[in-house]
Amino acid sequence: MSAPGPDHIEAEIARRVAERTADLSELLGHVATCWDDERRALARQLHDSLGSSMTALTMHLALLTQQMPAEAALQQRTSQMKTLLTNIINTNRDMQLAIWNDKLEFLGLKAALAELVTQFGAEHRLVARVSLPDEDSPCGREQGVALLRTVEEGLRNVLAHAGASEVDVILDDNDDAIMLTVRDNGIGPAHYDETARHCHGLRLLRERARYLGGALTVAPAPDKGTALTMTLPRALSAA
Repeated sequence: MSAPGPDHIEAEIARRVAERTADLSELLGHVATCWDDERRALARQLHDSLGSSMTALTMHLALLTQQMPAEAALQQRTSQMKTLLTNIINTNRDMQLAIWNDKLEFLGLKAALAELVTQFGAEHRLVARVSLPDEDSPCGREQGVALLRTVEEGLRNVLAHAGASEVDVILDDNDDAIMLTVRDNGIGPAHYDETARHCHGLRLLRERARYLGGALTVAPAPDKGTALTMTLPRALSAA
């Protein structure tokens, strides 16, 4: 029996590499999904347990305040307690949104993106625009989360590395695909190449897109800056 030739060996190596790459991509996709599920569950616990308890405490404090003597010192103390509880409730809500954006689940992708981009622009004093289709793009939770994470990561990179003064988030869809782009007027895609070497966020997004049958690309924007784009197939996004 003759030994396998070079072409056969190369083909076998290529086959094993392809199998290994597919296995790793599936594993990363599974890990990302489990991570999202855990974050969603944690945010729900914060809402149902801590949030409800703080709201109940606020109501009890209001009832006690009505029955307390009208002494300035007592009224001042209860006012301070009410302010403290309000701050805790707001902090808890901010933590919930940071962990899991429930607007994606209850109001849809358009509402979640619109709020995220608007808040980003106001908080960091940048011109932040969002362009959305007339109808909410139908997509499953995994696809919606991947698109939302793309915007979150894109905005973080714009703020940290791009040196941009303007950013546009554009959601397009057609019969074949749904495409989301984060475009800035900063220093250009070179900073993404450097960032990607040290930032797992972009690498995980690329694997998310591959796992969902799509792709993540980084390219120069038409005029100036960078366009970060995630494209997902319509067949999956409508699942």
